[in-house]
Amino acid sequence: MRRFLVAGNWKMNTNRASGAELAGALAVNAPASETGVEVLVCPPYPYLAGISDVVSKSAVQLGAQDVYFEASGAFTGEVSVEMLKDVGCSHVIIGHSERRHVMGETDEMINKKVKAAIAGGLTVVLCVGELLSEREAGKTESVLDTQMAGGLADVSEEDAKDVVIAYEPVWAIGTGVTASPEQAESAHEHLRKWVTSRYNAAFSDKIRILYGGSVKADNAEILMGQPNVDGALVGGASLKPELFIPIIEAARKLANS
Repeated sequence: MRRFLVAGNWKMNTNRASGAELAGALAVNAPASETGVEVLVCPPYPYLAGISDVVSKSAVQLGAQDVYFEASGAFTGEVSVEMLKDVGCSHVIIGHSERRHVMGETDEMINKKVKAAIAGGLTVVLCVGELLSEREAGKTESVLDTQMAGGLADVSEEDAKDVVIAYEPVWAIGTGVTASPEQAESAHEHLRKWVTSRYNAAFSDKIRILYGGSVKADNAEILMGQPNVDGALVGGASLKPELFIPIIEAARKLANS
């Protein structure tokens, strides 16, 4: 059985004090003995080291929101894989829709980041998802195919063993609009079939596919209860313990059912 992963993407929010307070509440909720559900937080770069200290004795894992594909050098403003590992990161989000559509990242650049992160020993959370116009045009599956093929180009099954996929329909991110359980399951099922065709059925059965897009306490259980949904990548609701912890609890409930 695939283990649920609930990840919080803090985006460009929090400060040193509020981030530490939030992480502390999550660390108490997920002690080192936690075995049912994986919990991941992805704070902004400046606070990674501080948050790492806060969660170090808990089951909460630390991730970054992006990474650069070069190891070092004259790349002003960028952060390398080794820098992330040095401050305690085990995961990194790559290809988030805001990186694609706001920052202009291409599948080629995303693929370089994926390969660099894997080579450096980080678990990649690879985000894919369609725009509203693409869904309305019936292009959801072709968009997902293109993004998956681009992001995982030249990535072997062995290299992809720790990759996590996150399906985030762009029209549902930060909008308050959530994909229906049926829409989420349909996209996740398609992604799993893509992995089967690209790799094999046994590998596809192991890879985790998260749903992201206005996940909240009142919809988390039904979304994560779909057969091909293995957790959630949470934005706004991950910024307050009283909103995020119920999502984790929903995953625990499903894991124990």
